[in-house]
Amino acid sequence: MKIEKSIELYTKGKVNLVGAVNSPVRAFKAVGGVPIFIDKAKGSKITDVDGNEYIDFVLSYGPMILGHRHSKVESAIKKALKKGYSFGASSYGEIELAKMVCDAFPGMDKVRFVNSGTEAVFSAIRLARAFTGNNKIIKFSGCYHGHSDALLVAAGSGLATLSIPGSLGVPEDAVKNTLIAEYNNIDSVEKHLAKHNDIAAIIVEPIAGNMGVVVPTKEFMEELRDLTKASGVLLIMDEVMTGFRSKFGGAQELLGIQADITCLGKVIGGGFPVGAYGARNEIMEMVSPLGGMYQAGTLSGNPIAMACGIATLKELKKRNPYKDFEKTASFLEKVMKEAATKFGVDIQVNKFGSMINPFFTKEKVTNFKSAQTSDTDKFKTFFWKMMEQGVFLPPSQFESWFLSSAISKRDIYKVKDAIYKAMEAVANKAKKM
Repeated sequence: MKIEKSIELYTKGKVNLVGAVNSPVRAFKAVGGVPIFIDKAKGSKITDVDGNEYIDFVLSYGPMILGHRHSKVESAIKKALKKGYSFGASSYGEIELAKMVCDAFPGMDKVRFVNSGTEAVFSAIRLARAFTGNNKIIKFSGCYHGHSDALLVAAGSGLATLSIPGSLGVPEDAVKNTLIAEYNNIDSVEKHLAKHNDIAAIIVEPIAGNMGVVVPTKEFMEELRDLTKASGVLLIMDEVMTGFRSKFGGAQELLGIQADITCLGKVIGGGFPVGAYGARNEIMEMVSPLGGMYQAGTLSGNPIAMACGIATLKELKKRNPYKDFEKTASFLEKVMKEAATKFGVDIQVNKFGSMINPFFTKEKVTNFKSAQTSDTDKFKTFFWKMMEQGVFLPPSQFESWFLSSAISKRDIYKVKDAIYKAMEAVANKAKKM
């Protein structure tokens, strides 16, 4: 595996880019070595500047659910480009995509498009505060909801990857109204609700994807919904990652609950920068220009992003790949467990729909604390061996792998071989230590 050109670009990039990257996890600090620079992608494959081709399980961290450059999506983008790139005014695509999204989420009457998941989340929290008149929010350790100040406490993803507990530049006043609970532990939520009567909302990832894939118990989610209703607290579901990934709609519906406010991103933009937040009329009519909660964005509802999102959702609805995703994820789980058993490696594999990842630990992973028992040195070895075998994984133990409908049976059997070789490499390195 040659990476000379990536090394060259990394060196050049450090001059004018912070760490030669525009998002911290891309820096490969968690796995060592030099970050890989990508040249192109098509279907299930992504190719770096040195010509190394990989089966892609990063998929731009989720949105490329149909694979890269799907023909119908690409055609829709080209058609939209001919009409203009950005208008700073309303266009029909916003109405069409809004209807598709609202129809897919029971209880969602209106939606507001923004430009990122981070923007969707901090807007949703502002809306919850405006609606309830309260200021405090509860979040769960290990759940990442973007990089707004109030939420950069006990976050997962890049912060967990880099072992940073919070962030410099976030004043204490910015997080004084943020309370931390433990995922899958309803008692930790009840304690906050008993102590504080000024909580506006609880925000949660229905399937945590930024401490690795962590699935909630049915009881935890049901009790969380019951508690919020009983206490007059809004429940915000951050489905930026999970929206349209496990079904045509949200993971919350599969879990048998309904959020008050839902945040979306990733898949609804099909690879373009998009976020959204939506709720029932009573809540959404608080948003300007109908109400007093102000939120705006010059590029919100960008016509190219809308066209890409519409084409992606149309194809998803037509193909309905979700049962196939479950079969593929189950096969990969079986392969990883069998390979780990063969070579004497401790492993847990968590999955939900089209999201999956392994943890190198004996302990069952149900929250951020148990996720952190994973041996990240073993993950480093596993990651680089998979890369050498032509499989592109997120460069962090604490990120989900994603599946696309473009992955073929031939791809999956190549991944199977790579997993066995990577697991053997993990075992061999452990013996030498």
